[in-house]
Order: sequence, then C-alpha cells, then structure tokens
Amino acid sequence: MQSLADSLSPPVRIASSVLLVAAASAAGFGLGSKIGGSRNVAIGAAVALGAAGGAAAYSLNSCVPEVAAINLHNYVAQCDDSLSLSKDEILAIANKYGVSKQDESFNAELCDLYLSFLLSVLPAGNEDLKGTEVETIVKFKNALGIDDPDAANMHIELARRFVRQRLETGDREGDIEQRRAFQKLVYVSTLVFGEASAFLLPWKRVFKVTDSQVEVAVRDNAQRLYAQRLKLISRDLDMKQLVDLKEAQLSYRLSDELAEEMFKEHTRKLVEECISRAVDVLKSRNRAGGAIEVVNELNRVLAFNDKLISLRNHPDAGNFARGIGPISLVDGEFDSDRRIDDLKLLYRAYITDSLSSGRMEDSKLAALNQLKNIFGLGKREAESIMMDVTSKVYRKLLSQAFSSGDLDAAESKANYLQNLCDQLRFDPEKASEIHAEIYRQKLQQCLADGELSEEDVKALLRVRVMLCVPQKIVEAAHADICGSLFEKVVKDAIASGVDGYDADVKENVRKAAHGLRLTREAAMSIASKAVRRIFINYIKQARAAGSRTESAKILKKMIAFNTLVVTELVADIKGESTDTLRKSRPTKELEAKIGKPGQTEITVKDDLPERERADLYKTYLLYCITGEVTKIPFGAQITTKKDNTEYLYLNQLGDILGLTRKEIVEVHRGMAEQAFRQQAEVILADGQLTKARMEQLDEVQKQVGLPPEYAQKVRENIINSKMAAAIETAIGQGRLSIKQIRELKEAGVNIDNMIAVSLRENLFKKSVDEIFSSGTGEFDDEEVYEKIPADLKINPEKAKGVVHELARSRLANSLVQAVALLRQRNRTGVISTLNDLLACDKAVTAEPLSWEVPEELADLFAIYAKNNAAPEKISRLQYLLGISDSAAASLREMEDRLPSSSAEAEEFVF
Repeated sequence: MQSLADSLSPPVRIASSVLLVAAASAAGFGLGSKIGGSRNVAIGAAVALGAAGGAAAYSLNSCVPEVAAINLHNYVAQCDDSLSLSKDEILAIANKYGVSKQDESFNAELCDLYLSFLLSVLPAGNEDLKGTEVETIVKFKNALGIDDPDAANMHIELARRFVRQRLETGDREGDIEQRRAFQKLVYVSTLVFGEASAFLLPWKRVFKVTDSQVEVAVRDNAQRLYAQRLKLISRDLDMKQLVDLKEAQLSYRLSDELAEEMFKEHTRKLVEECISRAVDVLKSRNRAGGAIEVVNELNRVLAFNDKLISLRNHPDAGNFARGIGPISLVDGEFDSDRRIDDLKLLYRAYITDSLSSGRMEDSKLAALNQLKNIFGLGKREAESIMMDVTSKVYRKLLSQAFSSGDLDAAESKANYLQNLCDQLRFDPEKASEIHAEIYRQKLQQCLADGELSEEDVKALLRVRVMLCVPQKIVEAAHADICGSLFEKVVKDAIASGVDGYDADVKENVRKAAHGLRLTREAAMSIASKAVRRIFINYIKQARAAGSRTESAKILKKMIAFNTLVVTELVADIKGESTDTLRKSRPTKELEAKIGKPGQTEITVKDDLPERERADLYKTYLLYCITGEVTKIPFGAQITTKKDNTEYLYLNQLGDILGLTRKEIVEVHRGMAEQAFRQQAEVILADGQLTKARMEQLDEVQKQVGLPPEYAQKVRENIINSKMAAAIETAIGQGRLSIKQIRELKEAGVNIDNMIAVSLRENLFKKSVDEIFSSGTGEFDDEEVYEKIPADLKINPEKAKGVVHELARSRLANSLVQAVALLRQRNRTGVISTLNDLLACDKAVTAEPLSWEVPEELADLFAIYAKNNAAPEKISRLQYLLGISDSAAASLREMEDRLPSSSAEAEEFVF
C-alpha cells in the first residue's frame, strides 16, 4: 500500500479511490444479481463489495502521511549538509502527498529531525560553544518549517534528557558535565527564540530553575563566546575588528559592563606579555643589548596605548567594542608588592634611556607620564625614581663639565648650571642640594689630616664658586664637619679633668680652634654644649646627694672644674691664655686662682628653670652660713664653720648657674625673710606688738640683713594672722557683735581677709536674730538691709533673704511664746514678745494670726493696749490678732485682765 501510495499523486489517488469503490459496488451488484437473482441480493452484494473497496481506499489514503514522513526523512538523510535543506523541497514533499505539518506523523518526523539536529549541533560534555550554533539551529528550523512551539518542545525534551542523564550519573564529573550541557542548552535556546523564550521555554515550571540561574547560564556562556572572539584581537587591531566585536557582543547578549571589563582585561594581558618579556631581558645579564630590547618592548606598550586612546576618541567610537581606552595594570599580574618592583625597574630603565642624550625631550616626558599611568605608579614613587636617575645623570654631566673645563670657562656659572637643569628637566633646588653635598665631600677630603691648609682653602673656594654654593650652606657644612672634629678635641680636653689639662691639651685645643678655621662663635657654641653637659651631670649628682653638705661638696667640684678647666678652655679658644699650667695639686691651684674671676660665657641658664637654679644657689648659701655638719656617735653632730673663701665659691656658682645680680639678691632676701619670720613668730606669739618687742624685732632684722620694708610686711602678716584667728574664735563663741566689727574697721582692720564669708554670714544672721528678740518692736530697713551687709561685705540680696526667712519663722513662734508668758502671768514678757512679733511683721508683712482660744488673744491685746504703746503698734497688733474695733474699744475700757497671784488666780481660765 505504501508503494502504491508513493506512486500515485493526490488527484490520481483520490480518483482511484472513487473508481475502486464504484467498481466494487458495481461488481457486487452484478454478482448479486447473477447469484441471488433478486434485486435485494444484488444491492446487498453491491454494498458489501463497495465497503470492501472503501476500506481498501481508506487504507491507501491513511498511509499517505507515513509515506510523506518516510520521504522527508530520506530527503534529509540524502543531504550532505543539513544547512543546504530547502524549505521549498520540504513543502514539495508535503504537497506531493497532499499532507500538511498538522498531520501527526509528518509533524512528529519534523520534531524528531529537529531534535536530532539540535543534539548534534550542541557541543558534548565540557566543550565550549563555538558561536555558530544559534545561527545554524535557526537556519535549520526555518528550512524545516517547524513551528516555534514544536521546536521549543524539542528543546525542553532535550533538557529532560540531560536531567535524566544527570540523575543517572553516579560520579561528580558526569554530574558537572550534564549541568554544563544543560546550561549551554538554556543559553542557545534563549538566543534561538529571542524574546518569545520567556513563554515558550518554561524552565522554572518544568525544571524548578530560577530566573537568576537562567541569567547565570546566559552570562557564563556569553562570556566564554566573547572570550573566544577576544583571542583574535592583537595589538594590531583595526576598526573593523572592533565593530565585529561589538556585533558579536550584542548577538551573544553580553552586558556592556562585562564586555568592557573583559576587553580591558584582554588588552592588559597583551601589555603584560610585553612587560614580562622586558622584565626577563632586564634581569638577564648574559644578553647583550638588553637595554635596547627593554626600551623597544616599552615602546610597543606605549604605541598600543596610544592606539587605544585614539580609537576611544574616534567619531565612530560608539560602534566599537566597549572598554577601549588607556591601559592600566591594576588588578593584573603586576599588581602586587613583589611585581611592582619590576615595574619600577622598567620605569627607571626607560628614564635612563630618555636621558642618554643628555637632555629630556618633550616626547619622552609625555611617554614617561603615560608609562607611569599604565604601571599604576604613584606620583611620589615616579618622582622619586625620576629624581634618582636625573641626579645621577646631573652628577655625571657636572663631572664632565669640571674635567673638560667648560664650567670653568663659562662666563656665568649660574647660567651654565641653570641651562643644565633645564635640559634635564631637573629641579634647581635639588641641584643646589647636590652642589652642597659635593662641597661637603670636598671639605671632608681636605680635613683628612685634621686641619685646613691654605691650598685646601683655595680648593674649597674654587668649588664653591664653580657650583655657586651660598655662604649659608658653606658655614653650615663647616659647622657640621669641622665642628664634629673640634667637638672631639673639646671632649678630650674636658675628659682630662682638673688633673690632666696640661700644655699638650692646651696646644691641641688651640690648634683645632685655628686649624679648622672655625669662627669664634661656632667654636664657643660647640664647647658650650660639651661643658654644659658636664655641668648638668654635676647638678644631677648634687640633687641626688643625701645631705646638704654632700650636695655642697659636689657643687664645689663643679666650681673647681669651671675654674681650672673651663676657664682655661675658653681662653685657649679665644687665644687669650698666655701662662702654662704646672703640675700641682688642684686644691692649691684652685686656692691660688680663686680670687681671679672665672669664665661667665658658658652657663646652664637655658638648661634649667630659674627656680631650680635658685634652689642650688640657696643650698650652697646655707652651706656657707651653717658650715659643714659632721655626725658623731650617739646622735650628736659637730658643725665646722667656714671662712669667707666659701663666699667666693658662691659667687662663681652664681655665674655658672647664670643667675643675675637681681636673682641672687632675691635668694638672699628670701632666706633673710624666712629667718626673720621664724624669730618674729616666736616674739609675736600672742599677736601683741609692744615697744620692747618692736626694738627686739629691729635687732633681728639687722642681724639677718633684711630690708626694713620687707620686715614691716612680715610683722603685719604675723599680726594680721594672729588677729584673724582671734576674731574667728570670738565669732564662733558669740563674743563679737556688729558694733565691734565696725570698731575694727575704723581701726583699719581688713575684715575681708581676716574673717571667712561663712562666718560673716553667720554673724549677720545672729545680728538680725538679736533685733527680732530685742523686745523693742523696732526694725530699721536701712540698717538691716544696707548698712550691716556693707559692713560685713556680704551679698545684700542674700542677706535680705535671710531676714525674711528668720521673720517668717519667728512670727508664729512669737505668738506661741506670748500666750505661754500670758499663762505664766508675766506681763513684761508678754509685752516684749508682742514687740518682737511686730518687728517680724515689719520685716515681712504678715496676715492675721489664728489661735484656738480667742479670749487669750483678747487678753494679749488688752495687756499691750494698756502699756502706753504707740498707736500705730496697737493698731497693727489689733490687725494681727484679728480683734474687731468694737472688741478693741471694750477691752481698753476694762480693767486689767491679767490674773493676780491671789485666790483669783484659781478662776483664771486657760
């Protein structure tokens, strides 16, 4: 049947089917008529044979799709290249058999063919995509004419195979291989169907794959494909390659950020290859012409960098691949502390080559700037290398100018040196430092024998003139180098001590001071530092001594050192010493020279504060006054007096300590004042100054040598302190009133300094309390609020607050006290207490007072009203006690209501 169907065209096959059914029916009708002889039998036979013919026709037509599928498969199999398939040929096969793509068999064959082709195109295992897979699949799909949903189903089906194989794989490598194949399929499928892949490829629903995982698969495969295209890019790239690379990026669906990063990394690797070769050549000592090869490699790097910069600035740069721009080695192979040293060596080599002609060209300077940016060197690092190399070249050219005589022949040495700096692009200040260093080296060479001869001085002058070395630099060099030699001579002289400073030492000092050509100020400055260091050591020992006598002995050694050594040293430096020291005992020599003034130029004035220097002088002064104290057994001690020689030592000690005459006088006065104060406190122990005591104090003043004005001040301080203690005691015991305070002020006593503020405030409070308890009923606002605070020097506002507080507290207490005295039948006490109540009311206005027994208030008013008091006081008391005018009038007419001590007292109602 399939062969028959294959040989018949659709119209012939349909006509044959109709004829077959008609012929079978006619044959059945004729056969039925002959055999059955009746019409019904003929019709039945016609129906039976017609049905058989129809079944045969149906079988013929039903196998047509299978025949079409077989022919389609054979057609595809006969094609040598799957991409050479023709969509028209496939449609011709379908039309030949009268079938469509909706026929199940034909469509299934299309899907099988597409699935087989898809599987054959995708690389197996861990192989990367080649980049042509998407285009090949799309062409085959279009040629095959398969619909996108059917094609998408085949992609899903292939993915299911990968998943099943992954589950069936037992080893890790197989699992990774199938995962990689799945990712490649996802990436290819996404590109094949484009935007329709979002709904044609249900990865998330079928395989539980997230959108992020799909994005990762697309990104990773796109990066691999782009990396393969980047391998074709070399340093000789052109615009067409960049345009093709841009198109490839878009076709691979690679993001601009990743594409830019990958391109920069690729160009960096191209540069790193050149740099690695340059480093190998630079470190290889056996290769001739290595410096030229290094420079050539670096020039290739610079040329490639210039090409990238020019392409970035091209008008059509938007059509080029992303990432075109200057090269940087950051994050690359050479971005490490170990490899950065190699880059510095290359940078140094390029600078050396640039300066090989004796000048720095503008082009070379620009190239060095680019090379610095490519290498990622910091500004300070690059400048340091540039300065180092340029300094060496400058020294070399300077040496050539010296030896050839060009510098000597130049009319202006400064212009010649400036032109040399300009040619090398060298900082003139750094050049001046080199000049100073050269001068110092020359000076050290001249001082090899320990002194400067006339020839040495002339040679140094020539170097100074040739190099234009400033006088300040020359003086500093001499002070440093010659000073260090002179300092050694001075230290040796000082180290010889009072026993060893002989004629040889003096000669060495003189020779060094003159032969080293030091100025007197510089020589004295050096000697001063060394001598002051010795003085400080003596002073430290004196401070650490256990007693005043030991400290004085150490200070005396320092005085002897100054007289016998330092004074002679200063004279030798100045060239003033004429006598020759003799070998004798230092003590005798010291005694012989003690009358002569010692040197006063080297002191410790700037090394110690004034107070410490004064304390040292005071220590030796006490030693001169008290003498040497020697302890003997059983706790006794013997004092040995000293003669006036010690005071001569004291004068020299003052010079060594750098004390002025005024400061020395102040020390003496302080000690005299201290001695006078001690004796005056004994004489004025009770604070009373009599005529006899005054004469006694005058005698003490003359003995200690204290000026009269200071003695008077000491006397006043002692008397005031004694008086202040007595006044405070009197206030504390309540024996001092405001009246006595006023008398003291009139006598000239300073209350502020003698009485503390708290005591003065307590005295004010006591005075106000006395006013409120005086029983007079009087209260003077001016006296209390102004005069008393002014006399006591206290805050008026605070004093006013104290008055109000006392008045409020005594108001209620005065009423209670008056009632109590009333009950005791004490008329005088009642009147006095009521007066205190009125005084408190004047200080702070009060409201009417309340009491449990109104009759007692009436009795109080009656007693006060009949006491001939002032009308205003009676009226105010009436208001405070709350008594009406009628009641007040009746109380005035009544007899005395105060019970007597007779029997009527029993009827007194309390």
